[in-house]
Amino acid sequence: MAGITFDDVTKTYGDGYRAVSDLNLDVKDGEFVVLVGPSGCGKTTALRMIAGLEEISGGEIRIGDRVVNNLPPGARDIAMVFQNYALYPHMTVAENIGFALRMRKVPKAEARRRIEETARIIGLLDHLDRKPGQLSGGQRQRVAMGRAIVREPQVFLMDEPLSNLDAKLRVQMRAEISRIQRQLAVTTVYVTHDQVEAMTMGDRVAVMRRGLLQQFDEPQRLYERPANLFVASFIGSPAMNVLEGSLARQGDALVCLIGATSLALTPDVLNERPALANHVGKPIAVGIRPEAIDEPGRRDGGDGGRLRGRVQAIEALGSELLVHVEIEAKPVLVEDVLEGLVDAEQAAELAEIKTDTDADSSRAIVVARLDASARVRADDEVELAVDVRKLHFFDLESGEAIVA
Repeated sequence: MAGITFDDVTKTYGDGYRAVSDLNLDVKDGEFVVLVGPSGCGKTTALRMIAGLEEISGGEIRIGDRVVNNLPPGARDIAMVFQNYALYPHMTVAENIGFALRMRKVPKAEARRRIEETARIIGLLDHLDRKPGQLSGGQRQRVAMGRAIVREPQVFLMDEPLSNLDAKLRVQMRAEISRIQRQLAVTTVYVTHDQVEAMTMGDRVAVMRRGLLQQFDEPQRLYERPANLFVASFIGSPAMNVLEGSLARQGDALVCLIGATSLALTPDVLNERPALANHVGKPIAVGIRPEAIDEPGRRDGGDGGRLRGRVQAIEALGSELLVHVEIEAKPVLVEDVLEGLVDAEQAAELAEIKTDTDADSSRAIVVARLDASARVRADDEVELAVDVRKLHFFDLESGEAIVA
C-alpha cells in the first residue's frame, strides 16, 4: 500500500484556464480521503492527475516513494471506479471481475481464487454466473468495485461512483464502500459533489473551490470549525444561516448585534476566539447552524439571546421540523455563500434576492431545526433562543473565519 502526496500541483489547459492551483495534499497510507466541491472546482481534474489521465502542468505527485508525473496510467498501480459502471454486457459477473487478470495472463487457478475472494468481499458470491442485465444498479456498481479490488492495487480512485443510483441505494452503497475500504485498508481518493457523502465516508475531506483547496480536515472539524464562509455554507444540510452583524462592548461584556437582536458572548466563546476583540465596531458575518436555534428553555445554557420573527414555512421531516423564520437582520449574500450552497435552486433564489432587493434591506430568512413536538405554525410570531457557544464569526471582506 502507499500514500499519495500532492506538492504544489497545478493544472493549466492550453487556453490558459487553470483548473487546479498549487494543490498540496498528503493522503496517508490506507486513508479514505474525499475531494468535494461544486461543479468545476477541480476535484475530478485532481483525481485524473493521480491516475495519469491528465498531464500535470506544475508540481509533483507521489504515490508511495515514486514520483508519478511522467508515468503512464498502467504503471501507477492504481484502480479506478467511475460513475458509469462500464461493464461488458455479454460477460458474466465473474468474467467482468476477472477481465484485468485475464489481460495479465494470471494463471486460471489463481485468477479463480481472487475472483471468488473479491466476490465474497462485495457480497456477490452467489451471482458470479449472472450477467449485468440481471443485476440491480447497486449490484452492478459492486461489480465495478470488484473489478478494481481484484487487481490488488496500491490506490483506489473513485469518481462519483454513486451518482447514477437512487437516493435509498446511495445510502446503502455509501455504507458498503466504507466497509470494503476499511476491510481492505487500501488508500482511497473519492470524488463527489455531495457533501453528505463526503461527511459520512471520508476519514478526511478536502473542500475545493475554483481549483483552490479551501480546507482539508476531519469531517467533524470541517463542520465545527470551517475555515471560511465558503466551507461554512457548503458543509452542512440545511446550510448555515449567515447574517451581517457587528461586535460592541456593553460595560465589561462583548455582545454580538444582529439586526434587532443582541447576543451576549460568554467568556468561553471569547477565550476560544480572542481575535474577536479586534473586530469591535466592524461589520462581520455571523454564522448560525439551524441546530443552534431552538425554542426557549429547551437546552441548558444555550440561551444567549432571542431571535424574533414570523414563521414563513415549516418542513416536517418526521423526527424534526425545519422552521423558516423571517427576522429583522441583513443576510450575507456574498459570492462565497452563494457558491457554497449545495442546493442550486436555493442559490439561484438568493442570487435573485441579492439583485432585486435594495441594499439596505434588513429582512432575512433563517432556518431553525426544532423538535417534532414544537408547536409552531405558519404565520406565527415566534421567539427563538440562540446558543452563542455555537456561533461562527467571519471577516466580512476576506470571508476568513475569526478564530484566534
